[in-house]
Amino acid sequence: MKTAVSVPDDLFRLAEAAARRLRVSRSQLYATAISEFLNRQQAGAVTQRLNEVYSRRPAKLDSAFDRAQLRSVEKDSW
Repeated sequence: MKTAVSVPDDLFRLAEAAARRLRVSRSQLYATAISEFLNRQQAGAVTQRLNEVYSRRPAKLDSAFDRAQLRSVEKDSW
């Protein structure tokens, strides 16, 4: 599908340089960039949905297991 888009001049120049460096056409560069962007958006949406689902109902952990987890985190030096 052929389409026309407008991008800022500086972004266009960066894209042109990247396409030359990668030895791909401008169209291929843009198609790859859009595909990767959409894949990241979809992955983020899945994570967001899972977070929503699991935040509605807290996990029911054995209290001893819960305490052990908390103790192990406290000892870790982040």
